[in-house]
Amino acid sequence: MSSSTPAQAGSTRSTVSTSARRAARTVSTAPSHREILVILGGLMIGMFLAALDQTIVATSIRTIGDDLNGLSVQAWVTTAYLLTSTISTPLYGKLSDVYGRKPFYMTAISIFVVGSLLSGTATSMYELALYRGLQGLGAGGLMSLAITILGDLVAPRERARYQAYFLSVFGVSSVLGPVVGGFFAGADTILGITGWRWVFLINVPIGIVALLVVGRVLHLPPLRKVQHRIDWPGALLIVVALVPLLLVAEQGRQWGWASAVSLACYVVGLLGLVGFVLVERRAGADAILPLALFRNRTFSVGAGANLVVGMAMFGGLATLPLYLQIVLGMSPTEAGLALIPFTVGIIGGSVTVGQITSRTGRYKIFPVVGTVLMGIGVLLLSRIGVDTPFPYIAAGSVILGLGLGGCMQPLVLAVQNAVPVRDMGVATSSSLFFRQMGGTLGTAVFLSVLFSTVGGNIATAFRNAARSPSFQAALADPAVQRDPANAPILRMTQGGAVPSLDDSSFISHLDPRLAQPILEGFSQSVDLVLVLAACILVIGFVLTLLLPELPLRDVSGIQGRAEEDAADEAAASLAAGDDVETDQPVEARRTPGPPGV
Repeated sequence: MSSSTPAQAGSTRSTVSTSARRAARTVSTAPSHREILVILGGLMIGMFLAALDQTIVATSIRTIGDDLNGLSVQAWVTTAYLLTSTISTPLYGKLSDVYGRKPFYMTAISIFVVGSLLSGTATSMYELALYRGLQGLGAGGLMSLAITILGDLVAPRERARYQAYFLSVFGVSSVLGPVVGGFFAGADTILGITGWRWVFLINVPIGIVALLVVGRVLHLPPLRKVQHRIDWPGALLIVVALVPLLLVAEQGRQWGWASAVSLACYVVGLLGLVGFVLVERRAGADAILPLALFRNRTFSVGAGANLVVGMAMFGGLATLPLYLQIVLGMSPTEAGLALIPFTVGIIGGSVTVGQITSRTGRYKIFPVVGTVLMGIGVLLLSRIGVDTPFPYIAAGSVILGLGLGGCMQPLVLAVQNAVPVRDMGVATSSSLFFRQMGGTLGTAVFLSVLFSTVGGNIATAFRNAARSPSFQAALADPAVQRDPANAPILRMTQGGAVPSLDDSSFISHLDPRLAQPILEGFSQSVDLVLVLAACILVIGFVLTLLLPELPLRDVSGIQGRAEEDAADEAAASLAAGDDVETDQPVEARRTPGPPGV
């Protein structure tokens, strides 16, 4: 029996009915296709900042290191950015679920722009590393929040075709980055400013445009205020857990994987991880990364698949540009352009997958086929050598890109569709977090394998070449012996050590006959790395087979939140014993979703 008065019951009925009508209005006023495209334009500008930054800096880092007299510590510039962007990704997701997407997306853009401006003024490599860390704090929200906002605006079934626009940003940036980076790095000054500084300063006007566009076109309804607390202990412990592990992943090859510094990182990272799990279990729904999500089979399997795909993708791609530049002698700009077939594959695969998913509502088959295509692509590329024709490399790159295009968006879509709409931000950012962690791990492992085996492969190639008439003729050529550029190889033939590839520029100055064994040895190590990537993709194939395929929701995240708010208010009134007058039962107003979620 309810103890409420008739007036209170009438007030409750009015409140619940108002919430239901509000949810209905939200559904009926969903943004049109044109409005979504306008909003996507602003989101894509923000994503373009982060995507372009990764490729444009990689092309020009050598010039930057030389100018700042710190080439030997250039890895810290990359590591600082990677650390802060990886750690901040899940934080943006959770905080946006509580406080809203738009403020944090604009904050991420602002932080990135400020970090870019400061990076363009750096006077030392350590200073640049500090500013790049600030950039990374912004970059962590640019990718994840853009994809989450799309989930707010568009229902899962339609979302796949819109996500293809986002993947095109990666494609364009992978082509423009090396070209623009090469141009800036090669210019002495532009408008009176050292050329390489424009690698960072170019982000400032682009970021300002992104802020203006997003501020003008992105209008999301306010979130219902609920009781919550910020999980500061979890945020601190995720830093303690990830910083040492990411550091050793990036620097372990230089430090030594079993060195005292590396072992200390393992211990601290493990202790931080254990502490993080304990704190998150206690925090419950307020956790930065709610452990309850891992009880959702789609989320847990999707996290594993994203980790494996990230390892294979970034690990494999870390070696292919090295092959193009060292073995085929391409410049960084030429190597970037040579990856256009890979970009075409990604865009073609993602557009096709998006269209089919939108029409059929099926998505599981695409990551399954995608991992197979990625495996075929890396196996084809594992056969490359010194004299491999470029059309063969392009064909393997297209197949690899098609497979990747089939994996990236369906895996995120599956997770977004499987979790409650209130957790979509943290679920999306966590998916990207595991993919980025996989990329970091894959890059560290594969580059370690590459450079730990290349010396032995080069030595073997030299022993085999020593019996060839052309190599013997080169050694006997007086002109070759007089040329100081050939000195590293001549010393090696007299019992010296294999030349270090930390600076590979000497290879282009060698006599071609003497350079051949180095190119063969390096190519063999690249082949080994790509075979390992194919083996890892077997695990990815198995995980995608285990991925559940749930019916795709027909409502967007905003619509789902509005309906859940109305349903929750109605359920609370029923629990209090009030008589609820609505047009339909509570169960009918809940967000349509997959069973068991």
